[in-house]
This record gives sequence, C-alpha cells and structure tokens, in this order.
Amino acid sequence: MADRRELTRLEAVLDAFADRVLPRVPAGIREFLAFGIKQAWACLFGALMLLAIILTAWLCPDDAAISRNDFLVILAVLIQIGMLVARLETGRELIVIIVFHIVGTGMEIFKTAVGSWNYAPGGVLHIGAVPLFTGFMYAAVGSYIVRVYRLFDLRFSHYPPRWLTAIIAAAIYLNFFTHHFVVDLRLLLVLATVIVFFRCRMYFHIHRRTLTMPVLLAFLLVAFFIWVAENIGTAAGAWLYPSQDDGWHLVPLTKLVAWFLLMMISVVLVTFVHRPRPPEVHRPEPPDTYTC
Repeated sequence: MADRRELTRLEAVLDAFADRVLPRVPAGIREFLAFGIKQAWACLFGALMLLAIILTAWLCPDDAAISRNDFLVILAVLIQIGMLVARLETGRELIVIIVFHIVGTGMEIFKTAVGSWNYAPGGVLHIGAVPLFTGFMYAAVGSYIVRVYRLFDLRFSHYPPRWLTAIIAAAIYLNFFTHHFVVDLRLLLVLATVIVFFRCRMYFHIHRRTLTMPVLLAFLLVAFFIWVAENIGTAAGAWLYPSQDDGWHLVPLTKLVAWFLLMMISVVLVTFVHRPRPPEVHRPEPPDTYTC
C-alpha cells in the first residue's frame, strides 16, 4: 500500500495484512477502502484529541479535582507518549509535531491576549490565558500532514522553489500578528499562494493506483475539515470566539481563509523534513494514474 521503507513496524504489519486481504475485493472498492483506512490512520492523533475534547465536555464536572484544561493536557501528553511507545509515529513526525506545537502556542498566546478567542479559566498548566493542550491541536495538524506524506508516498509536479514558499509562509505567519495593528494582507497572501502553487499537482498512491489532484484543492479540502473540527471544539466548549459568548453558533465560513493560509504554513514546514519529490522518480504513471 505504501513504500515500506517509510513505514513504522506496526504499519508494515498492517500493510502486509492489507496486501493479502484487499486483492480479494473489487478494484474500485479496494482503492476506496485503502484510501479511507490511510486517511483514518493519518488522522489518528487529531481524532484522539478531538475525542478527548468531546468526552471531557460530557464527563468532567466543574468541581473536579483536576480542571478540564489540565486533564486535556495530561491526555494529550499520554496520547503522544502512547503513539511513540507503540511506534505509531516516526522520529521525523515527532520533530514536526514539536515545531507545530511551538509555532501554534506562540500564536495562541498572542491571539488570546488581543481577544481573538478565549478559553475557559481554570487549571495550572497554562501560559497566560492559553492552556497547554492547545499546542497539541496545532501538532495534530502537523501530525496529519506528515503522516499523509508518508502513507500516500506523496509526489509533486511543478512544486515551487522552497525558498519562495518559505517567504510566503513567513509572511502569512507574521500577518496573523500584524493585521491587528496595520493593514490585513491575508487576501493578498491567498493570491500569492494561488499564483505560486497554481501549476503544482500532488500525486498520491493508494493501493494499486496513483491519483493526482491540484495542491490548491488539497489545501482547501483540509482547511474545510479543520473548520469542521473547529466547530466541534467550540461546540464542546474547549474555546469560544467572542461572537459565541452569548450562545454557540457555527464558526463563519470566512475562517476557511485563515485555515487555508495555515495549510500553506503547515506544508512548508513539512517540506523541510520531507523534501518534495517529483512523481517520475518513483514509479511510472500512465496506466494507473487518475486525475481528480
């Protein structure tokens, strides 16, 4: 299902099992199942974090000995340790997770200070108004991207120069801070991202087939699912936007712009761990390559 040199030990066992079972399934269903299984596996860290947020909303009383925020920090650390001990993550993935944790926490400290959103008070495991579990939510995004990169053996055609993508990503991150004081450049940065990645296509290997799609579409799809997860998180009271203080409602779709830009930052960070590779280096495309 994937390049076994890149798999963890457990993933190699699951991959060998899939190679025995999936050929008995009709081709279309086989590829669909393989795609779903890989996506679910890539989402494991984020899914467990989201499950922890939901369960603590239901099960943690207000007068609990350990506050909900602190309990979420403990659960996040246990999830991370468990994935490392069980070898569900590689050393490269851990590096990415740490970087995302630092980058995300830095932005959270600033954003809560200026009132962009807020967390419920309580607990001792926090920096300012930011509970430490929040860094793990950004780490979940990084974990997903780097695991998708490995599990689907991602390849890219017309990938722009990494130095150029790094400049745009740095400008995006800086704009998350500066737009509170000077002109907001997010739409200009979206345009820059579209121009730079317009020709870039992503190739992802499922089981027997390799599919291809525009990278910009992948950015948008992942941004949408982050928006869905964000709605679940706010509905569970993990954090709230000022407009939700008087009652929960869907996070505006305009937040997709922010998540689209976050995808740009995320992909750039991951490419400095996994260098983008062209499709022709890996396997011949024509007979089994399908375009989305």
